[in-house]
Amino acid sequence: MQAVPIAHEAAQPAVGPISSLTGYPAAILCWLLSAGVYIAAKWVAPEMPPWGLCFWRLTLACAILLPIVHRHHGAMIGLLRTRAVEVVAVGAIGLTLCQGMIYHGLNDTNATTAGIIMALSPVMTMVLARFVLGEPLGLWKSLGALVALAGMIFIVAHGNLTALLQLEFNAGELWIVGSAFCWGLYTVLLRRAKFGIELLPMVVLLLGAGALVALPFHLWELFNDERSVMNVHSILALAYLAGPGGALMYYLYNKSVETLGASRASMLLYLQTVFVAMLAYLLLGEDLHDYDLIGAAFIVAGIILATVIKPRSAQPRVA
Repeated sequence: MQAVPIAHEAAQPAVGPISSLTGYPAAILCWLLSAGVYIAAKWVAPEMPPWGLCFWRLTLACAILLPIVHRHHGAMIGLLRTRAVEVVAVGAIGLTLCQGMIYHGLNDTNATTAGIIMALSPVMTMVLARFVLGEPLGLWKSLGALVALAGMIFIVAHGNLTALLQLEFNAGELWIVGSAFCWGLYTVLLRRAKFGIELLPMVVLLLGAGALVALPFHLWELFNDERSVMNVHSILALAYLAGPGGALMYYLYNKSVETLGASRASMLLYLQTVFVAMLAYLLLGEDLHDYDLIGAAFIVAGIILATVIKPRSAQPRVA
């Protein structure tokens, strides 16, 4: 899942040939493992409720990574003493709500569609950064955001103009749209907060905060959802979500940011959508629909407009 903080531009290292050799495989494997989260969550959705899945994934991933960042425990405790409310708020939005909404959505939509809609989240981040951080949006970013938004609406409406006019949407896909919004807001709030500790220890703190916020929802499910009983499928899914798709994924992302820099590592995020479609076809038997392909084309076009095309800088006049 895209629940990893984005490092600040100032912290990016210089990228050389050797670091690229290690950084790109780490980033590619990171997004492959992240794509597997969609597959595991969809596979176990009929047997395990969303908040239980969210709580246990965050809790177990935090427990696995906590010993790895032992040298940073002092800085982590210091941050919690001074800014615990902020840490919990950011973790709640980016980990609890973002992941819980995806797991809710996968009850009513397929993993492929969810992966395509989540590709919209970086564009949402740009728009939210304009209002929260005051970052300039510009013509191309604005146009890209509109084109990507059109693609998302086309997917949610299943390419049906009548459904669009009558506001008849699939509830599962609306949950995924909400998750993409939470991811964008989370990224912006994290950039504004500037917590001042390294990326992986920050991930561990946010995992713990997210698990804490997810606990009341999980407890409610235990008494109100018949799927709350653990079985073999639930344990296997959680083993993947917390291990390869959780702790290892976050660790690899941290390594890819260290070697490639945040911008390069984050741009490879779009591989996740491709991996989700491939794995969903191979493991779940899902097919791409026409509206998925058309909507994905709009989203890709919007991303290109917003991130690749740069406005021309004004040329100085010669007296």
